[in-house]
Amino acid sequence: MVVGIARLKRRSEFLRVAAARRKRVTPGLILQATESPAARAAEGGFRVGFTASRSVGAAVARNRARRRLRAVVAQVMPDRARPGHDYVVIARRATLGRPFAELVGDLETALERIAAPRTDGGTGGARGRTKGAAP
Repeated sequence: MVVGIARLKRRSEFLRVAAARRKRVTPGLILQATESPAARAAEGGFRVGFTASRSVGAAVARNRARRRLRAVVAQVMPDRARPGHDYVVIARRATLGRPFAELVGDLETALERIAAPRTDGGTGGARGRTKGAAP
């Protein structure tokens, strides 16, 4: 019997993950992550939430994007997600037309990058550079 992936369902859970400010952007999706609260982390699993804004398209397009993301997560995350973490997967406009294999690659890349410690000193990328500094 296949056990389903635990889901984030309440708005407050999505906001808590977003407040952690740990995200990775790929062409097909955006991945946000944070550690679960202590009580949930003790269980050792992970939870995932899905979202698609109106910029993705009408309701039919948003639902299709979420279905595609659920399929990608079901394939990738059971082996690669970190226990005791909550994730939010956000659809982008490209989620709809991107080949499934590339969406899988996008999620794998995002998971690898989000787990790696930051090497730029946490400056936030280009926003942390001083004016006129070389890239």
